[in-house]
Amino acid sequence: MNGSDGSGGAPAGAEWMVAEARRAFFVVFALLAVVWLVQLADFADGYALARDFGVVPGDPATLPHLLTAPLLHWNWAHIESNSGPLFVFGFLAAYRGVVRFLGLTLLVAVTSGLAVWFLERGGTETVGASGLVFGYFGYVVVRGLFDRHLVDTLIGVVMAASFAYLLTVAVPGTPGVSWAAHLGGLVGGVAGAWLLRDRRPRSGRTPPAGHGTPPSPAGHPRGDLHKELRDLGLL
Repeated sequence: MNGSDGSGGAPAGAEWMVAEARRAFFVVFALLAVVWLVQLADFADGYALARDFGVVPGDPATLPHLLTAPLLHWNWAHIESNSGPLFVFGFLAAYRGVVRFLGLTLLVAVTSGLAVWFLERGGTETVGASGLVFGYFGYVVVRGLFDRHLVDTLIGVVMAASFAYLLTVAVPGTPGVSWAAHLGGLVGGVAGAWLLRDRRPRSGRTPPAGHGTPPSPAGHPRGDLHKELRDLGLL
């Protein structure tokens, strides 16, 4: 469907949002495809990859595995339980900026893995994308507050209300679950929302080309309304 109806067309910001959401969809889909391809290879090799590239608490040799462990799973049930939330929260985390999403993913993988390395006990390898899931969840819940963006704040409220039960597996005591990976991912997601927040000034800001609607000229009859809508994240 064409973005213009002959009466001026859609706002540049709306066009950018649609384009970025499309990119986010394909990026998150590609991430999920990689996770499943790795699972196929791991399964064919008797899960040797999970044993060789997981994070072992306190073992310095496994620190480089902070970036590989989120791609690995122990069985089909493990990857199936992570895939849906990974795609949903991943898309919501990515739809306003793919580059920011990639930085967030790196940060969450590191904080989740380090939490396992420092807080878990025993010599068992920890793998799985659930740390990323919790990181994306934490990011989506608080991003709107840090960016002062109304739509993202509402999305965060809905996600927090709908998936608050996830927090029960981010504390010690759940058997067979790496609570440290979940907690570390959650902390990384919240930290990412702060570190990657929109730092443009709220008043009189001029969005980059293609990133929103320019401010109304001084004295424009709807200038104050446009300013308020921009501050709320609706323009």
